Amino acid sequence: MFSAARSLTSFACRTGINHARVAPSVRSLAAFQTADKHTLVLVRHGESTWNLENKFTGWVDVPLSPKGHEEVVEAGKLIKEAGIVPDCAFTSLQQRAIRTLWHILEQTGLMWIPETKAWQLNERHYGALQGLDKQQTVDKHGKDQVLVWRRSYDIPPPTVDPSSEHHPSNDPRYADQEFPTDWTESLKTTLERVTPYFETNIAPQLKDGKTVIIAAHGNSLRALVKHLDNIGEDVIAELNIPTGTPLVYELDDDMKPIPQEGSFAPLNGRYLGDQDAIRARIEGVKNQTK
Repeated sequence: MFSAARSLTSFACRTGINHARVAPSVRSLAAFQTADKHTLVLVRHGESTWNLENKFTGWVDVPLSPKGHEEVVEAGKLIKEAGIVPDCAFTSLQQRAIRTLWHILEQTGLMWIPETKAWQLNERHYGALQGLDKQQTVDKHGKDQVLVWRRSYDIPPPTVDPSSEHHPSNDPRYADQEFPTDWTESLKTTLERVTPYFETNIAPQLKDGKTVIIAAHGNSLRALVKHLDNIGEDVIAELNIPTGTPLVYELDDDMKPIPQEGSFAPLNGRYLGDQDAIRARIEGVKNQTK
């Protein structure tokens, strides 16, 4: 049965009109008492072809691998089985995240919901490392240096030359943006674009009672969970988010995470799916430059 409350939420999401909470007389008291929980679903894109080839990808627009397609189809099924029904969707300008979102929305029967693409949700830009094999980069520069480039909070990789195909000024999708000629990003600078976008564009949707899904990238999502969970700079360096695995947050009215049973510290969100398999995926990300 299509409920009046559900209809009102979907209409508000499409039109931007705020909707009032439905009183207990319209729906059950139990549902009303949980109204202050705001659901946010984060999904890192499925395995990409360059994940498979162990290359630094950053803003290079590579597709999903065959395994990546399978991962995110399964992610969509998990979200549907959990009874989570997003009202609005956000993703980056990169096809691996966009395709991930499309697969999930197809599996949940929600391809019609509003979808916003934003460069602020892009992966971290790896500067001059983009396109390089991770293990070969370790062999050339040493494991310690590459670890600093990959995992330090505020030390970026070498900058990309403005004449390079990998500089965003040479990509038509960023024609309306201005980027420094010496372009590269650390996790810190990635957070400095992700967090304001979240606060300005996504948090208001959540506060209006809408369930939101974001399909993005390892580092843009690490930046976001650092903000949500108030994770320290030393701890975030060791955090890995697996591909194609839904991470569900319940937030209070102040957009603070409500701790959930079964969450993997330091996160307060919970992953959907086989927990042992998820731990194995996390280890796989960690081992990319061993």
